[in-house]
Amino acid sequence: MQHNITKINSPELTMSSRDIAQVVESRHDKVKQSIERLADRGLVSFTPVGEKSGMGRPGVVYQVNKRDSYVIVAQLSPEFTARLVDRWQELESQDAAVPKTLPEALRLAADLAEKNDQLMQVARQQGERIKALHNLFDGGITPFEFAKRLNGVNCQKINAALARRGWLFTDSFGNWRASSKARDLYLTERSGRVERSDGRAMVTATPVLLQRGAALLHKLYLHEQLPMKKTWNGQFTHEKDLGVNE
Repeated sequence: MQHNITKINSPELTMSSRDIAQVVESRHDKVKQSIERLADRGLVSFTPVGEKSGMGRPGVVYQVNKRDSYVIVAQLSPEFTARLVDRWQELESQDAAVPKTLPEALRLAADLAEKNDQLMQVARQQGERIKALHNLFDGGITPFEFAKRLNGVNCQKINAALARRGWLFTDSFGNWRASSKARDLYLTERSGRVERSDGRAMVTATPVLLQRGAALLHKLYLHEQLPMKKTWNGQFTHEKDLGVNE
């Protein structure tokens, strides 16, 4: 619903008779008649303003200030006073967002430029993280192998840390397995065969990271939420940054 609010030769906000008619759910001509009667008694004042023509002849709306709008609504339908309060709060908040002077406009432009710079910085950081992740992640890599590429991570404790997060569990043979919670979401399993001394083959399963799992591990790393070595120097680097295995 479009609300009519304007300023007439002053910085004071005004509301139109048509908008008041919408508030009290009454006909516009009836509202104008009430405004005229109140004006005749010296209780309110109004300014007639030509209304742009849509279909039919152009009409006239009455613009009244905030104080007079309350008098008019109280006369027409007192039960709608609360709705009028809400309408004024809405209109005044809309007006407050519009710069009224050159200094205000310049401050708004500066604020918008600062916010844009912040968004650009976040985008650059996100791009750097994605690039770093592409350098780190290879299909079929295990959490242990991935952690080895992250400077400062205690690789020996990574599986236990993932078990606490519900990603891994140990089977009856003491082997690490992907949990149902993380399987096909963060991890999958790579099957293998191991020849036993008695000549029989044993099927093995090794948890390996999916790209989404690697991305989350990398995020946890940047937030220092992976087990770190006591000797860690505090730098978030990986083997590509250090020039290793290139």
